[in-house]
Amino acid sequence: MHYEPAQYARTDDAGGDFTMHLTFLGKAGSLSKDCPTLYATDQESFVVQGWQTDQQGTVEIPHVLLGFAEQATYLGTALTDTGRGTFTLAGIPIEDPVTLGQLVIAEDEAVIEVPKRERTFYGATAGR
Repeated sequence: MHYEPAQYARTDDAGGDFTMHLTFLGKAGSLSKDCPTLYATDQESFVVQGWQTDQQGTVEIPHVLLGFAEQATYLGTALTDTGRGTFTLAGIPIEDPVTLGQLVIAEDEAVIEVPKRERTFYGATAGR
């Protein structure tokens, strides 16, 4: 799924630059840096820090990282299973230096923003 930057264009109330506030949710998959990592934002979205792929705006994360999403929410983007314990997912690349300044990012990592969605379905009913 591809998200156009216009969907996430932001300015503050005075029309100036926007600062996204991040809340750390969890990290998994790397012993050397803070990646892959999942953050909640103050904009009903998640920021995902993961390994770079060959596609701009797409990162790779371990399956276990999804377990850090806030209760009753999920990442509102398509996840593609790589078959090796990871997913790839696409979102809006984070390029704002103030937001990036809140993170420790290794050379082989990238950061994207994806929508936060409310989970309303919890599996098949017993009557099936």
